[in-house]
Amino acid sequence: MCGRYASSRAAGELADEFGVDELRVDELLPADWNVAPTKEVYAVLERPPREDRPQERQLRALRWGLVPSWAKDRSIGNRMINARMESVAEKPAYRKAFASRRCLLPADGYYEWYPTQQKTRSGKPLKQPFFIRPRDGGVLAMAGLYEIWRDPSKADDDPHPFLWSCTVITTDAPDDLGRIHDRMPLMVERERWAEWLDPTSGASLDLLVPAAPGRLEAYPVSTQVNSADNNGPELVEPLPAEGVPAEVPDPRGTDG
Repeated sequence: MCGRYASSRAAGELADEFGVDELRVDELLPADWNVAPTKEVYAVLERPPREDRPQERQLRALRWGLVPSWAKDRSIGNRMINARMESVAEKPAYRKAFASRRCLLPADGYYEWYPTQQKTRSGKPLKQPFFIRPRDGGVLAMAGLYEIWRDPSKADDDPHPFLWSCTVITTDAPDDLGRIHDRMPLMVERERWAEWLDPTSGASLDLLVPAAPGRLEAYPVSTQVNSADNNGPELVEPLPAEGVPAEVPDPRGTDG
């Protein structure tokens, strides 16, 4: 699964990178090196044409944790941060969004945890966090879905009656990254962004691919990232070799 990631780029930079027509963000999000479920995150999406405007590519802030339109309350989103590629087109919670509400979730990179032989006080394996990012320092365009949920607790005249939420689509990790964790976010290559985002055409799973071999690098980072209360660029700094448990996979041999 993808349960944490980093997103430090400003809205204007993302708008330029993704060819956004309009920023639809009420409040700009701060740089975040420890994005956790239920937080607001930037998403690139396209809204279908209307009488008063053409089809439009937008940058919005969405809640991470998808809340289907039929949900009784938003708490269901707390456990819907990831959608598996293998079932995303058929599963009731995701199939409508997959058909016409697809998005890109920009990230600097994402975190995964490797279980070591060391034990916590409770006897569980101590996990070593890794940060996985594009080797060239570019933006990671994670494949996502979004939904628009009408909050029944909001009055009819409330100016913000809808919750916009999203999920990250995941797949099996290749052998190199799979040494750290068996799942990873799916990427959408730049030349396929337009086709993936187009709400007027059906999506194909062929548009979703694991990152090309050699594009990603992985390295151990501080366990400070384990707490969502911690934030800052130091979370993505490589951990000195002497601080890495001996049985942890060698990050120098890990790429995507």
